[in-house]
Amino acid sequence: MKALLCTGVRTMGVQDVPDPVAAPGACLIKVDAVGICGSDMHAYLGHDERRPAPLILGHEAAGTVLDGPMRGARVTVNPLVTCGNCPACREGRSNLCPDRQIISMPPRQGAFAQYLTMPTDNLVQVPDGFALYQAALAEPLAVCWHAVRLAVDALFGDIGAARCLVIGGGAIGFGSALSLRVFGARDVVTAETNAGRRDFIADHGGFQVAAPDNLAANDFDLVIDAVGYRDTRAFACAAVRPGGVICHIGLGDSDDGLDIRRLTLQEITFFGTYTYTAQDFRDTAQAMFDGRFGDLDWAQRQPLDTGAQAFADILAGKILAPKVILHP
Repeated sequence: MKALLCTGVRTMGVQDVPDPVAAPGACLIKVDAVGICGSDMHAYLGHDERRPAPLILGHEAAGTVLDGPMRGARVTVNPLVTCGNCPACREGRSNLCPDRQIISMPPRQGAFAQYLTMPTDNLVQVPDGFALYQAALAEPLAVCWHAVRLAVDALFGDIGAARCLVIGGGAIGFGSALSLRVFGARDVVTAETNAGRRDFIADHGGFQVAAPDNLAANDFDLVIDAVGYRDTRAFACAAVRPGGVICHIGLGDSDDGLDIRRLTLQEITFFGTYTYTAQDFRDTAQAMFDGRFGDLDWAQRQPLDTGAQAFADILAGKILAPKVILHP
């Protein structure tokens, strides 16, 4: 099969690789659409030791089952494979499974390829008439759904009355703003440094969008950092009100940036969040199918064989859409 293979730092291209073979209880999937994630970009830049080259990246996939228990079904893929038996899995917190694996991270190859194998339990059937390129957005939106669900639980007051800030206008930032709306938030601001992307977000999401420098400190009940760098953590600490909540999703770096003294003296809740539970993924997919996330028409689409250029364009800031979808 053809696959977009990352072979080194800022080096990738389409190559012929062996077709995957589905294990018992798994399905062989013809990949129709797969999104480029920020974690894929980290691996491309050599910043993620968990994803050493050579490796097929990509974990935001949807396609059609060619062989296995769900043969013929159109599906979106939960890429997080867990044991199902540990305390975390039994508690419904499978994203914390100590034996978790995710495609695009050894030992599992990713979805920037024509074919993919996945356990049947990781597949959610897509209704007829729902576009598979939109179904591929279930994975990043599930990340956002999970984060917002936990943030709503952490808030002192009602989400409908909360003033909310999302830092970052990429897929996770944009998806977090959409998820806040789904969960009942009415006052949502997105902070984004790229002027072109600010316009894109305003046009496609209808959110308030601002440059970070134009936002006041001490003004938000809930802040979601969808970037995760030192500067964005510092910005989140300054922007949140006393008694507020900071939800940290971004995996930009592991440097400091937290104002621990302010978090302590102002009783500000700070928590991190990673991926989603299996139930979060199913709930997100159903919300998408029900139209609760809107028209989902905010991804740039292009062929898989242009993937290397897409990575370079994302790095250069040339792509304004929050998400790039590749079609094998």
